[in-house]
Amino acid sequence: MSASVKSEIRAFIVENFLFGDESQVPADETSLIETDLVDSTGILEMVLFLEERFAISVADAEIVPDNFDSVARLMTFVNGKRAAAGLALAEG
Repeated sequence: MSASVKSEIRAFIVENFLFGDESQVPADETSLIETDLVDSTGILEMVLFLEERFAISVADAEIVPDNFDSVARLMTFVNGKRAAAGLALAEG
């Protein structure tokens, strides 16, 4: 699951922020904010993408650099949200 999540996040970044230029794809741990790849509007685009593609809900309080500043952090965030949703469904 993680590899698919990471590849879809990378594809979104390439298409929407790098305009198809795969030669500039950031490393997993590279800050998307510090490198000016993503700004506040880009973060909102990312939120919409994650919610639609991965069927998760992102609360305003979760839109922080700890969750959105790198491909690795985005992948961890999505996997955590999906796991929590799966546990919630199993318990309910």
